Amino acid sequence: MTEYEHILVKRDGDTVTITMNRAARRNSLSADHLAELLAAFHEAGTSDATGVVLAGDGPVFSAGHDFADVAARDLTGVRELLTLCTDLMKTMESIPQVVIARVHGLATAAGCQLVASCDLAVAAESAGFALPGGKGGWFCHTPAVPVARSIGRKRLMELALTGDVVDAATALDWGLVNRVVPDERLDDAVAELLARATRGSRASKSMGKVTLYAQLDRPEADAYAIALEVMAAASQLPGAREGMAAFLEKRKPSWPD
Repeated sequence: MTEYEHILVKRDGDTVTITMNRAARRNSLSADHLAELLAAFHEAGTSDATGVVLAGDGPVFSAGHDFADVAARDLTGVRELLTLCTDLMKTMESIPQVVIARVHGLATAAGCQLVASCDLAVAAESAGFALPGGKGGWFCHTPAVPVARSIGRKRLMELALTGDVVDAATALDWGLVNRVVPDERLDDAVAELLARATRGSRASKSMGKVTLYAQLDRPEADAYAIALEVMAAASQLPGAREGMAAFLEKRKPSWPD
């Protein structure tokens, strides 16, 4: 594994854990931090791992963009920073592995964007979520993009316009996270959900994830056109053939690589 300055990367079995390690800066996302996260996700994406956990060290998950970095940039510089951040979010969605957020403390602005961009998310009861630009001077335009696709219009408007923190229970009710558990059970709950989400054929899962993102937010007819062709092609994969054969033969499947 590559050594980084702002993050920690650990491989345990089939799971890669990427931990934001700027606790003193509340895991705020400077350009250097974002670049390291992007590199780590690219590295994990080309590995034979089946799952990636995104976590944060210290009292919060992530406080979003590092304002010291942003304030020092002109328009072109801020555009470059936001492009880097967007590339990270798109990469998290595009790698074949299941990506799950392990959320404790606050996840605000681009930190909330990270959670919404993960495939799955488990939050501790102590977690809180916000798009605080609504009550400040720099509105959370880009963080709102994946959040909108998780929670819907009216809830997005409340989160983005008020800038207020919503607690973990509300985030669960709104669909921003999949589970809320006592803080002491957070690691176990992340592992349990990831284990269930990474079962089966790896090739099939990879194609499935890509297709789910491709058809989201498209008109139903377009979504069906995409899903139909991919599902037909996927039926010919070794994993699909083995899964059907195992079902018909009433035996446990032996998944190909």
